[in-house]
Amino acid sequence: MDDHPMILEGLKSLLQSDTTLEIFTFTKGEAFLDFIRGNTVDLVLLDIVLNDGSGLNFCKTIKKNWPKTVVIGISNQAERSIIFQFLQNGANGYILKNADAQEIINCIQDALNGKVAFSNEVQQIILSQPHDALAIPKLTKREKQILTAISSGYTTPQIAEMLFVSPMTIETHRRNLLQKFKAKNMIELVRIATEYKLL
Repeated sequence: MDDHPMILEGLKSLLQSDTTLEIFTFTKGEAFLDFIRGNTVDLVLLDIVLNDGSGLNFCKTIKKNWPKTVVIGISNQAERSIIFQFLQNGANGYILKNADAQEIINCIQDALNGKVAFSNEVQQIILSQPHDALAIPKLTKREKQILTAISSGYTTPQIAEMLFVSPMTIETHRRNLLQKFKAKNMIELVRIATEYKLL
């Protein structure tokens, strides 16, 4: 269920090519509830924001009345509190819409096999400390090295050469650092890290 037709079509196309599931799409939660009352549904990919209500509430209703139906949240909402609320309402997993195709397929397979399924970015959000003014991000030794190099003005290829790793590895660390510090770009990252006295 999603209120964006393009996203629905993209997911439908992806799932039809990679699974044997019979797929139905809905833009409204109530329309889906009407459908599930007369049909067995194995899996629901459920957005948080729908035209006629909150996916959080629809998740709770689905799991209360059809507990065997697997429900995975799929959303742009990356707030830790929303993810946990969705899980408290019975969800079997949570995927951010920026997850790649293979991540989505893996999460669906995990959830259908009884596991709680998260896309990679969601795992990082869940494992992170709750955000508050005093929550200084915990960095690995490698992240500290890269952060120091970034603040010194080194480029990705230069840092990769210094640390004997691939530029792609450095880019992954850069993205992780941006997320950890909730920074929009490298300049903001260095500023926040300096404020936290990590540089």
